Amino acid sequence: MNVPDQSPAGSGPATPGSGTIEVLTFGLQGETFALEATAVQEILDLLPETPVPGAGRFVGSVINFRGRVIPLADLRLAFGMDPAEPTADSRIVVIEFASGSESTLVGLRTDRVHEVTILPLESREPPPGVGMRWRPDYIRALFRHDGEFIILPDLDAIFTASPPRVGTTLRAVN
Repeated sequence: MNVPDQSPAGSGPATPGSGTIEVLTFGLQGETFALEATAVQEILDLLPETPVPGAGRFVGSVINFRGRVIPLADLRLAFGMDPAEPTADSRIVVIEFASGSESTLVGLRTDRVHEVTILPLESREPPPGVGMRWRPDYIRALFRHDGEFIILPDLDAIFTASPPRVGTTLRAVN
């Protein structure tokens, strides 16, 4: 399998040469997903959202994060899952997403945040080309961990296929 050891948020290697990857795991519709811990900036309780007229469903609103307006993405919609009402466990994971030479902060809605854990790289597998309910190109890798699969999304592919339409461009992180 050819899965580069780089952050799914496009920011480079998380643990080069160590044979492991440190991730933050979170739930969406009963599935366990993960983001490389190096991309995670903060985990927030839900914040008031401002819908953006004309924005796509996947990134349809913005939030105020420490005085900065950042797009709020719903990976549930990117993966074709049904929308869901927030619960007491719902959180926003703020990540730094690098695309090309620019970086931006993006909030990701989650049903719940589980834990930070270390996954051995040898436990990863490529997504199967058939039999999955999601686009295989949206999945960087599947990891076997404690008897279940953890899905590492390919945020570059997701944001490229569904570019954030909040405003016309996203501002770079200072």
